[in-house]
Formats: sequence, C-alpha cells, structure tokens
Amino acid sequence: MSEKTKRWIKAAGIRAVKTMAQTAVATIGTAAALGDVNVPMVISASVLAGVLSLLTSVAGLPELDSGAA
Repeated sequence: MSEKTKRWIKAAGIRAVKTMAQTAVATIGTAAALGDVNVPMVISASVLAGVLSLLTSVAGLPELDSGAA
C-alpha cells in the first residue's frame, strides 16, 4: 500500500469518526428535547453519516492537499 493511500485512509477515517460523533451528539440532543432517545436510530444515523463522509472524501481531502495530515 502506498504512503499516499495510507495518508488518505487515515485522514478519511478521522474525518468520518468526527462526523459520526457530531451526528450522534446532534441526534441525541434533538431526541432528548423531544423526550425520546432512540438508541438504534442514533446509531443508524451516525453510521450513515460516517459512510457518507467516506464517500465524500473520495472527491478529495483538503487536509492532504495542504500537507497537514
């Protein structure tokens, strides 16, 4: 595996995990305000957000373009 591929996987993975955490916090906060935190829904929304983040990363990662990763 090339060094560039390893850097992409690391950067995309970090971005996906951050996106999943943000989605979980937002979903839990919204559900709590409505009075019903549905754990399977929070997990499902968070995983979907992570997958979408990875797919979006295929288009390019600014972190890699700037050499920050």
